[in-house]
Amino acid sequence: MKLSPVVGGTMLVAGTAIGAGMLGLPMISAGMWFYWSCMVLVVSWFCMYRSSQAILEVNLEFAPGDSFHTLVKNLLGPFWNTLNGLSVAFVLYTLVYAYVSGGGSVLQHALTPFLGVEPPRLLTSLFFALLLVACIWWSSKAVDRFSIILMGGMVLALIFSLCGMIGNIRPSLILEENGSPIFIWCAISTYLTSFCFHASVPSLVKYMGKDAPTINKCLKYGTLIALFCYFVWISAADGIIPRSEFRDVIAEGGNVGNLLSAAGANLDNSFVMGFLEAFSLLAVATSFLGAGLGLFDYMADLCSFDDSRLGRTKTMLITFAPPMICGLIWPDGFLPAIGWAGLAAAIWSVIVPAMLLRAKRKNYAPRPYTAPGGNMLVPILLCYGILVGVCHILFVFELLPMYK
Repeated sequence: MKLSPVVGGTMLVAGTAIGAGMLGLPMISAGMWFYWSCMVLVVSWFCMYRSSQAILEVNLEFAPGDSFHTLVKNLLGPFWNTLNGLSVAFVLYTLVYAYVSGGGSVLQHALTPFLGVEPPRLLTSLFFALLLVACIWWSSKAVDRFSIILMGGMVLALIFSLCGMIGNIRPSLILEENGSPIFIWCAISTYLTSFCFHASVPSLVKYMGKDAPTINKCLKYGTLIALFCYFVWISAADGIIPRSEFRDVIAEGGNVGNLLSAAGANLDNSFVMGFLEAFSLLAVATSFLGAGLGLFDYMADLCSFDDSRLGRTKTMLITFAPPMICGLIWPDGFLPAIGWAGLAAAIWSVIVPAMLLRAKRKNYAPRPYTAPGGNMLVPILLCYGILVGVCHILFVFELLPMYK
């Protein structure tokens, strides 16, 4: 039985969006709490969904297989192409660092009960990173096979952990706590990162051709699946961990292991906790492989390294040495790094698509498919992208309030 291309495309979009970034949502949104978190979630989904539709409209003017790099180079010129390339590289380097930090934290938390003592974060981070780096160094095919196994396990662990967490939700924690909208501004870059999948749009055009209705369904259904998973995840976290306890989680470093410790203290079911740990570890691992392989290929092309073992070793060192060293020196940088990735992602996944759409509509005749929103779509996306960037910069300089 042959599956509809909509199913495969939807899974690609949802699988690319859902990953380790979602693990930081409960911590960064603890100040605004549940209702405001849901509002920011919907706004982020809407803007990122519309920006993906903008890329689709632009991509239809080019041949299937043309990359995001080609779109930017042809429509916006060398300056925006350079800025976009730097943004993509910055996002990937930052995410790899975040996943070294997060993976080591989860592994440390998971191994402590078995070992009887807490293993050093340096060792757990190093073991986690080296195992996955070796997979990427070996071949892209090895990454593909390993990713399929990890993705299957991650989906099962997510389903079981969320179902178990929902059964332990205490509605009073959600309903009786009052968050404040003043904490929205420090969180929006992390929410943006959780809906990043836009490099997949040219891939969908490549595999499906210029079938705009089918691709648009993939974008819609894939982002809605991500939206639903994030809604359930935030509901479960806010309904299990009291808002006041998030202060301790953030004070301890705000890493994934700290979140798991807080969840474990409020969960009676060890099986649910086991699935939650498994999901967290697999989510970070699959995200590491995806971001790591993308950065590996990007740096190999940039530095003109060949695909021999020596060439791949050179690429491996220039790709993974910097984020791994940072992950070992600053082990609790998961949450800030996800936010920094959101700052750069605001450029290439929101601002650049808006600029592309404006240039496309100026230089090309209208096609049957146009991104919804009419003439207002470009300014809406530009305002959203600039707002995210400004808010994160203000947050870094501690000019915005943070719940702690």
